[in-house]
Amino acid sequence: MKFENILEEIDGFGPFQIALIILLCTPRIVLPCHFLLNNFIAALPPHRCDISALHDGGLFGNLTQEQRLTVSVPLRENGEPKSCEMFAEPQFQLLDNDSNAADLPTVQCQNGWVYDNSSFTSTLATEWDLVCDRKSLTKTTSTIFFFGVMIGAIVFGFLCDKYGRKNTLLASYIMAIVFGFSSAFANSFILFAVLRFLTGFGLTGISINSIVLSIEWVDTSHRSFIGVIGSLAWSAGNMLLAGFAFLVNDWRTLIMTVTAPLGFAVLTWWWIPESARWLLANGKVEQAQFYLEQCSKFNKRQKLSSKLKMETQSSMKSLEKQEKNYTYLHLIKTPEMRRLTLLTGIVWYGVASTYYGISLNISGFGLDMYLTHFIYAAIEVPAKLMIYCFLNIIGRRKCQAGTLLLTGICIAINIFIPEGLWHLRAVVAILGKGLSEASFTTIFLYTTELYPTVIRQNGLGYTNFMSRLGISVAPLVLMLEDVWTVLPQIIICSVAIISGLMSLLLPETVNKRLPETIDDVEKPRRNDISSHSVESSGVLLELKGTTETKQ
Repeated sequence: MKFENILEEIDGFGPFQIALIILLCTPRIVLPCHFLLNNFIAALPPHRCDISALHDGGLFGNLTQEQRLTVSVPLRENGEPKSCEMFAEPQFQLLDNDSNAADLPTVQCQNGWVYDNSSFTSTLATEWDLVCDRKSLTKTTSTIFFFGVMIGAIVFGFLCDKYGRKNTLLASYIMAIVFGFSSAFANSFILFAVLRFLTGFGLTGISINSIVLSIEWVDTSHRSFIGVIGSLAWSAGNMLLAGFAFLVNDWRTLIMTVTAPLGFAVLTWWWIPESARWLLANGKVEQAQFYLEQCSKFNKRQKLSSKLKMETQSSMKSLEKQEKNYTYLHLIKTPEMRRLTLLTGIVWYGVASTYYGISLNISGFGLDMYLTHFIYAAIEVPAKLMIYCFLNIIGRRKCQAGTLLLTGICIAINIFIPEGLWHLRAVVAILGKGLSEASFTTIFLYTTELYPTVIRQNGLGYTNFMSRLGISVAPLVLMLEDVWTVLPQIIICSVAIISGLMSLLLPETVNKRLPETIDDVEKPRRNDISSHSVESSGVLLELKGTTETKQ
């Protein structure tokens, strides 16, 4: 008997599974708030050189503030003061309207900067003067954070498969809370960068555990529903981030605001069940039966039959003798697993790099940054609902390839639309953002169905590593606009199209049972749901001595 048949007896989609999704909503809402936090805490407000030190009580001291700026700071073409330059000496002749400032000598700001605090009370840029020749450091903080997420993906992928989903989820909660709040009190840029790295490391466990726990507790026919509808918490958190940032203008307070909900998540952790599928795969029969009986009771089904218990215990006697310690090496030990590992790594890199390449660029469309971020987040909701409708109709593989290719096309179109047509550019960018989110939603579900239970978290840890690698590179790619304005768009477009084509080489998983062991991937059996045939492999809960398949 396979695990799906157990779920059929205790109800694979009932109040128990819905309650699990609700319990995991709070931490999943926090994820986008931290992942896209740099859009606001690292914002670069308008600024100019500080000329207060030039006040010497003489002629300069008798000028109005506007006149002081005229003789001290050169102007841009639009009439605004330049951000990083000032005149080497006060140019009093500029007070005469006929004077020309074209060839006057300038120097870099000598006494710091004055910032426009109308939108932000404080940001990383204003706190540590990350402007002009240091402005790249604001995007570097985002890269450092995602490097932490990337390393965390590998570590938590291993820990989750070795020690279970629930325990590592609690560890993730605690790490994210401790380092998240600590980063809000950092007194230097280096300390802040280190703490953001550790915060990203801790948040990874939440990211990979929440989706897997949800998927492993539902039956096959409802996997796409859980994967897509459950991910709406991400979209909700993304929209809330725009609201939080609009209301909280200080970067330290904003970090504490978006981290605080994890305190509630720790309280709800006690009611989150361990994955019974993982427990059975690791020979922990009694614990698995406890959670299965809880599920049966919560779903108002009869208790597990004694026959089912006998089947479980009988099969585990032989399973306990098998190797239980799976590592990342098992991802490349066999031919089909090597192929799967290579392809999913490329697709995850492309999906993540494309999504964050768009999400981290919320300027340039003539819209307020808060409104742009909110629209980018809101478009994800219809995108998720759309992809939910198509996942079971045309399959995971075509959805994955289609959304990536269309995202690439949207980015390519925007390269050729003039900046003056910002309305049209904004519409195309928002459409591309929705499609990139649809590809992200698909790949999360698709990957959990491709990897076998015994190394599913290792597989997700590896793919999360590849995705965070793509995310870490995304802010650096956006910095290439200083070299050539459209170069970042060309790179992101190319990555989206290449990864979309690679996804066509993956196997289809719609209406297929989750693979339990590596043999299920290497030697795929007839596990189409329509056949209802249940064959013996890996974590088979079959009655000792039974050789016939069951309906």
